[in-house]
Amino acid sequence: MPVRIGVQVRQTGGFLAALRRAEEMGAEVVQLFPQNNRQWRLPDDRDETYVAYRQRAEASPVVSATVCHAPYLINLVSPNPVTEARSLTSLIANLRAATALGAFGLVLHPGSHRGVEQATAAARIARRAVVALDEAMTAMGVCQLLLENTAGAGDTVGGTFADLAAIIDAAGGDPRLGVCLDTQHLWASGVEYTTPTQVDAVVDQLAAEIGLDRLRCLHLNDSKVPCGAKSDRHENLGSGTIGVRPLRSLLGHPDLQDVPAILEVPGIEGNGPGPADLAVARSLHAAGLDARRRHARTLQRRSEQHRNPRA
Repeated sequence: MPVRIGVQVRQTGGFLAALRRAEEMGAEVVQLFPQNNRQWRLPDDRDETYVAYRQRAEASPVVSATVCHAPYLINLVSPNPVTEARSLTSLIANLRAATALGAFGLVLHPGSHRGVEQATAAARIARRAVVALDEAMTAMGVCQLLLENTAGAGDTVGGTFADLAAIIDAAGGDPRLGVCLDTQHLWASGVEYTTPTQVDAVVDQLAAEIGLDRLRCLHLNDSKVPCGAKSDRHENLGSGTIGVRPLRSLLGHPDLQDVPAILEVPGIEGNGPGPADLAVARSLHAAGLDARRRHARTLQRRSEQHRNPRA
């Protein structure tokens, strides 16, 4: 299946209104916040709201999948008992809401360690994530919890694949844990992928340290800051320091074709991602696939010439 391109969509008017916006702009995947992303107030727990969205999404001729994003305030590493309790309660509620909406996963920033040793931070996140997944279980089950790589700012956890792998390992390899790879965070954390060879190395490292089976979605963003700047600053595709070629090469990688890619950009029109941004993403994807095919043909010709030098 080719990469499906989606958007983080404005939610003014509720979930159904957000779904309509996604459909109107031609998004194949939609990302939603079950609650205000910068407040502790928990999601609306009215069943009919979720049922109506799920039924409409399942019948959508455009949107094929939903993913949710947890609020930014959640910090599973926090040693503060109040923040710990709030974070756990919020995560449980958001997992339940995402599951009720029919989402395949809930994306989570792992948190900030506040000076806690790395192994302790990983164990703490893992323990609380498993508790949340257990507590969030309903008759519908529970969606996956997707740990997102971070830009590496300050004391955030998740700036490397090793960070994410340590959390998953500390959770005993719980199959309910997956990963969301953010292209801007990857770049800002210091991982350069400007050439196809570098892209291959990144994907190979992800496969080796975490496993591609755990990669459930991409956050597709350019960057306002240089590689290694350790700052979470998204830019429209092709207008930032990553640029067209690296994003094109990443989207064209054969091992990423089943992974939905979600735009979290300011938007060409300045109102968040829209039809024009989706068109750019699809153009990059098509160009990336074409470049990969040309590269494969070149390698094949060289191999044939090596085997038959007089041909």
